[in-house]
Amino acid sequence: MGKLSNLLEKFRDKRNLTQGFFALITNIHIPNFLKGTIYTGKLKSVCVPGLNCYSCPGAALSCPIGSFQAVVGSSKFNFAYYVTGLMLLFGTIFGRLICGFLCPFGFFQDLIHKISSKKFSTRRFSFLKYTKYFILLFVVWLFGVFLTDKLGAASPYFCKYICPQGILEGGIPLSLANKSIRAALGNLFLLKSIILMAIIILSIFLYRPFCKYVCPLGAFYALTNKFSFYQYHVNDNCISCGKCKRICKMDVDMSKNQRALECIRCGECIKVCPTSAISTSFKNNNLEEVKYE
Repeated sequence: MGKLSNLLEKFRDKRNLTQGFFALITNIHIPNFLKGTIYTGKLKSVCVPGLNCYSCPGAALSCPIGSFQAVVGSSKFNFAYYVTGLMLLFGTIFGRLICGFLCPFGFFQDLIHKISSKKFSTRRFSFLKYTKYFILLFVVWLFGVFLTDKLGAASPYFCKYICPQGILEGGIPLSLANKSIRAALGNLFLLKSIILMAIIILSIFLYRPFCKYVCPLGAFYALTNKFSFYQYHVNDNCISCGKCKRICKMDVDMSKNQRALECIRCGECIKVCPTSAISTSFKNNNLEEVKYE
């Protein structure tokens, strides 16, 4: 585990490159963007850790949220045990480090946020962070269980009506390359485009608004931050200078809560700590000291 922790430290120093590399390898079927087709091979039965649309022409694997809804929305199942187990495995090992390093849509928001403009704090909007848990519980799961048709099947409500990644990776590329898809575009495409544009505009001025307030996958991994093997630690060298709190774009005070639900393990707090009081490891021994917000 020590070697893995050291490897992650190297990735942390080049986080954007790591994000870009992972976005590329999970969407490796580049020629499909020109063909307007979707890869449907055997690997599509496996989920990537982050939010990456199944309908993206380049996608090599499936999105966990989309896969969960596909199973729950069928007439035979009310719960997706395989997909949930896979997400629990990812979360138990890494927690929300997946959001910080391995999610293509998180990477997209990070790039948009680099556009030169006045940046605004989101601390005053912290109450909105609970919205993503509502979406996870109701829109992703319970809507698929109870809002069904006569055959007992349900629409993938989050993917169909909310998720901006679907229109970014799937809807827009496919419509540009495929005439028949362009001809079939309607109000749903317009709605999803408006949502995507809103996220893009907000991402210029606010850091990761989708991750903070909307993403159900982020909500799921947030819960695993409390018990994941990969953890942050603050030792006695901490002088309570507040630099880690000020630098954190996810509004986390690392000196007070190393297992905060909103922490995406980006490592910016480690870089600014003047006493090197913050460290990471794959040790998770003191579960009795967990503080819940």
